[in-house]
Amino acid sequence: RKDEDDMAKSTKTYEERIRALEKKEQESIEATKKLIAQRKELEKRKKAEESKKRTHRLCQIGGAVESVLGCPIEEEDLPKLIGFLKRQETN
Repeated sequence: RKDEDDMAKSTKTYEERIRALEKKEQESIEATKKLIAQRKELEKRKKAEESKKRTHRLCQIGGAVESVLGCPIEEEDLPKLIGFLKRQETN
């Protein structure tokens, strides 16, 4: 009978230990998911900030070009402008 009691205790102890490890595992999975979400949010913010900086830079360049030309640049003027800039680059 004592052996059966010891075995039952031992089995229960193992079961409790298994449940405790499963709980820790689940908590770890949830913590990992939370960290992944935080990383993705930071990457999203970084990309948005870089996009804003690029847009600002392009607007400044366009404004400078229009200022030098003295008139707005129309879309149909872009090929001529690109050609002009490429010729300047080779000089």
